Amino acid sequence: MKCSLAMWRLGFFFHDMAFGLLTVFIPLYVVTFLDTSILGGPLLALGIMTSIAIFGSIPASYIWGHLCDKTRHYKAFILLSFASIALILFLMTLPFAQNIIVFVILYVVMQILHVAHESPKNVLVTEHYCRNEWERSFGFYEGLTEIGFIIGLGVGMFMFASTLSFSLLATYSFYICSALSVVSFVLAIALIADPLMIFERRLVGIERKLDFSNRGFEGSYKLMDGLKWDGSLKKESFFGFACAIVLFSLATSIFFTPLPVYLKEVFGGQDQYVYLAYILNSVGAMIGYFLIRRQARSMDIKKQMPRFILIRSLLVFALAGVVYLAVAPTVLTCVILVCLGFAYGMYYIMMISLSMEIIPQGKAGLFDGMVSLGAGIGAFMGPFIAQNMNYIPTFLITSVLFLAAYAALKILR
Repeated sequence: MKCSLAMWRLGFFFHDMAFGLLTVFIPLYVVTFLDTSILGGPLLALGIMTSIAIFGSIPASYIWGHLCDKTRHYKAFILLSFASIALILFLMTLPFAQNIIVFVILYVVMQILHVAHESPKNVLVTEHYCRNEWERSFGFYEGLTEIGFIIGLGVGMFMFASTLSFSLLATYSFYICSALSVVSFVLAIALIADPLMIFERRLVGIERKLDFSNRGFEGSYKLMDGLKWDGSLKKESFFGFACAIVLFSLATSIFFTPLPVYLKEVFGGQDQYVYLAYILNSVGAMIGYFLIRRQARSMDIKKQMPRFILIRSLLVFALAGVVYLAVAPTVLTCVILVCLGFAYGMYYIMMISLSMEIIPQGKAGLFDGMVSLGAGIGAFMGPFIAQNMNYIPTFLITSVLFLAAYAALKILR
């Protein structure tokens, strides 16, 4: 049984390998290869495309999450996601897709169908494992798929280090990612099975209510007997939790959407080093995923999570200083990206575990919707600020938004 529970992740491994290559390639493709004048220039076109795609995925995330919980057929939505991505990536190789408007439409549709696998994947983890194993299982899943993501980035780095023309590199990249999505689809058919019983999240909800009632009775007895009570009846604030998710996602999107263009400038126009920087960021995240998998049981994640948001804020502020002072920008940028990845890995596992605990059954897509809300706004703001105000203001705004997310958890929880 343990073997089968581990094997179902293989499809996602190859899926993330494809998106590891696409994460850097698509921004470079839009900025370098397509005629973006109709959308106001390269950075604005990138921001508009990404923003529309993410905003389109907000209702889609909620709908996919609701449908998979209602039908209890989680595998079907994962297959839909992988199959549609393979098809759309193949269509992007055709001549008609070199028109920026057509490419944007294909990209938006791909992202809307891409999120169809997110909520089912989260449910598979939470329903296959008991609550005290969620951080460990999410950590293993994210660590494994991050390795696939790094391999995809490595493939991209190798390809862009070659002497092939950009046009040929683009065609090969789309073909490779489409083929990897087909592999993911086939493995998902063979290895993924819907949970036989869906009850773990409901049990967690009942346990939270019973724990609250127990604390209330305990406090009442002690206070009536004139004894001191150190407990608390304060419930977790969903509002503070939601604000933190949206602000964190907003800051991350503002920072990372124009980042490939910034890195290309830092590395003197050498695209392969942009992939290298992303690989270092992903290595940091992978370390975070596997570390929290080992340490989760000994950590108070509700106290630790805000600290990693604060670390992200300080690191981005430091990067703004690096750009301003122009002190070893290539080396320090890479070091900061590793640390940012590590902080994200720790934060993400804590946040997704808490979200599956707080968000009720039937609303599994709400977490992805909140993430998409912040990401959609940031996807436009990031390139817009970078194009009109340069990178230092972009990084400073990002740092302030991370700080606001930290405050939301500390003050509103």
